[in-house]
Amino acid sequence: MTQKRDLRIVFMGTPDFAVATLKALLDHNYNVVGVITAPDRKAGRGQKLRASAVKEFALKHNLNILQPKNLKAESFIEELKALNANLQIIVAFRMLPKVVWQMPEYGTFNLHASLLPQYRGAAPIHWALIHGETKTGVTTFFIDEKIDTGAIILSEETEIGNDTTVGELHDELMAIGSDLVIKTVKLIENDKISPTIQTQSEDLKTAYKLNRDNCKLDWNRDIDTIYDKIRGLNPFPAAWCYLDNNDDELIAIKLYGVEKELAKHNHEAGTIFSNKEELKVACENGYIKVNEIQLPGKRKMDIKSLLNGFEFSESAKLL
Repeated sequence: MTQKRDLRIVFMGTPDFAVATLKALLDHNYNVVGVITAPDRKAGRGQKLRASAVKEFALKHNLNILQPKNLKAESFIEELKALNANLQIIVAFRMLPKVVWQMPEYGTFNLHASLLPQYRGAAPIHWALIHGETKTGVTTFFIDEKIDTGAIILSEETEIGNDTTVGELHDELMAIGSDLVIKTVKLIENDKISPTIQTQSEDLKTAYKLNRDNCKLDWNRDIDTIYDKIRGLNPFPAAWCYLDNNDDELIAIKLYGVEKELAKHNHEAGTIFSNKEELKVACENGYIKVNEIQLPGKRKMDIKSLLNGFEFSESAKLL
């Protein structure tokens, strides 16, 4: 019987998505000798320093924490070497320099929230929904010089519901992903790994970093495209558009919970129809019924609460 490798693991990650994997490693009694996470950042109205979700978890479990600003700094490289890790696990972190990912004996692997090679990039969960995919998954792979292109170790697929939001899919993939990391670690621990080179294809979809421009809605698109974009950005960072309510200026609003109402009509795209109970917006092939909305400087609210105190003009439109 082959003797198990004695693993000394460095874990790198920052947001909530990464916490589930770090917890799983501890729950399975793996030796996590160091946790690398982002420096504390100013946040909120008071601009107070806030630790990452991974740091907060690591502190509660008395783990050794490093927060380098520069991953190529000699001081950080020396600290990392001193941990004497033989495996590095990356979940929702940033791109690593070669000197870092080449360091451990058993390699550095990453958990990515898509079925690679599809949706390489920063926001794979969002873009799978925005593009109306019916399935997605998680993949573990060894890091190489490029982003999300390394040899695949394991992957696991899951179905996407017609009404699934990015918040729901995020939590599902977080759980599936943490399990996949443990399966991957066990393979490495038992020296039974056989990675597969990623296939190259002409029709690869990219998970671009989200920004204000690519989160804006276009009401001239068809109902499915608009609906998928809204749920693919709900609840974070949220799809937005302008409201023209015949005031002096346009206001930017965010949309969250919505429904589709298929119908034939001749209304101009973006035209608003509202009463005391509901609000819906015309688009190609029907209407988007808005259930949750956020106005500038206000909290997200259900549509009935909004309609109690806000009036839409007869010619109001979303742009």
